[in-house]
Amino acid sequence: MYFGGLRPAEAAGLRQKDCQLPEKGWGFLTLEKTRPQSNRRFTDSGQAHDERGLKHRDVKHTRAVPIPPELVAILRDHIAAFGVGEDGRLFRTRTGGVISGSAYAKVWQEARTYAFTPDQVPSPLAGRPYDLRHAAVSLWLNAGMHAPKAAERAGHAVDVMLRVYAKCIDGQQEITNQRILEALAA
Repeated sequence: MYFGGLRPAEAAGLRQKDCQLPEKGWGFLTLEKTRPQSNRRFTDSGQAHDERGLKHRDVKHTRAVPIPPELVAILRDHIAAFGVGEDGRLFRTRTGGVISGSAYAKVWQEARTYAFTPDQVPSPLAGRPYDLRHAAVSLWLNAGMHAPKAAERAGHAVDVMLRVYAKCIDGQQEITNQRILEALAA
């Protein structure tokens, strides 16, 4: 979720056919399906996880997400170790089901105790898996990615992305000044 800026439901719906995972270099995800979790009485199928299109998009709309070599390697290793489900999904339970939000939230909370210092554990820092998505978009913006391109990768409208993430852009004064000088000199 961090390397690609995916929503939890997008990660849950990720299929092998959605992944271009070269031996070297950057890969590519073509996001098409999500598996959002809801109460069964609020889904079309009567299951806790309906298969849906991307959030706020037409059902046939896809989103192209370049992924760095580190995630390419992680996904290649995951597929080699665990294979894929009957429907091609990468992440699933032992019986092929969709992993529940409560299950990965429990693992997430435990993992925080290993990753963080004792003072950080009770803090809101990376308090939920969805925060990986926020961290990804913040990283893209802080790395100098133009807002429209970051919004496209994240599946946001530019105005929504800037409203949510503008406060995360920090430490850009020197970089921005240098870019302005370079543009003025051109």
